[in-house]
Formats: sequence, structure tokens, C-alpha cells
Amino acid sequence: MLRASLHLKEMKMSKIMHVQTVLAVDELETLKQKTGESSTKEALAKAVHHFLECEYTHVEDMWAKKLEKVVKRKREEI
Repeated sequence: MLRASLHLKEMKMSKIMHVQTVLAVDELETLKQKTGESSTKEALAKAVHHFLECEYTHVEDMWAKKLEKVVKRKREEI
């Protein structure tokens, strides 16, 4: 019990907000398939987390950046 309470004191508390959005049913089903989640809540949470963590979301030309990595990897294989 003491260990758990110490751990909680060390954790940074985050503010949580309830949000809603409107999505087409087919988009939501595709999102669930891509994330591997069956619930809307978990699929959206996983997608948002990925978007925030993905290195390509902060790059102006995502496809050019990805292509650069592929070309670099292919050159290293040669």
C-alpha cells in the first residue's frame, strides 16, 4: 500500500477531457480494423496516441520523408 501511494505521488497528474466527434460509420469501422480494437473508445484512443507519437505527423511532406527513409535503407542494403 505504501509503495503504491509513493508511486502515485511521483506520477505527473494529467488533465482529462471528455470529447465527442462525428464520423462516418465506414470510417469508424476502418479505424477499428486498423487499430485492432473492437470498441470505438479504444480505437480512437489508440489512433490519437499514434498520431501524437508518430514522427511523420510533424513533417510537412510526410510522403517525401517516408520515401527518403526507404531510399536510404535500400542504399544501405547494397
